[in-house]
Amino acid sequence: MQASERASRKVAALDLGEVRTGVAVSDVGGSVARPLAIVSPERLIGCLRDLVEDEGVKEVVVGVPKTLSGEVGFQAKRVLRVLDLLRGEFPGVRFVEWDERFTTKLVTGSGSKGHRKKNREPVDDLAAARMLQEYLYARGEVGG
Repeated sequence: MQASERASRKVAALDLGEVRTGVAVSDVGGSVARPLAIVSPERLIGCLRDLVEDEGVKEVVVGVPKTLSGEVGFQAKRVLRVLDLLRGEFPGVRFVEWDERFTTKLVTGSGSKGHRKKNREPVDDLAAARMLQEYLYARGEVGG
């Protein structure tokens, strides 16, 4: 990939949940992730369409919650079904499956189920941003 292509490449991330989905997006250079939104399942397609059409996102990282042993369990299968639908809806977008086993726990600092410890505010967008930042570091275009 040419440096000029990387310079204008935004990447998004989705932390897909049953009740809500955390959405994050990178800067134009694809090096810094920021939380963007928390959306309901009904708003997911519209949100992603806005990112693709308005923000120029061509790559989306999707968290797949594997089991502790690294296998695809019930939750991961549910996420993969949604991912198949998204791939059909957005054929020009590259979707990347990312192991996100501990992302929410790292964001909340506990075993919490997607909420900040004190006020129970959802952290799905923060989890998506953390996952996206890990991906940006791992692909080697960002210093870590």
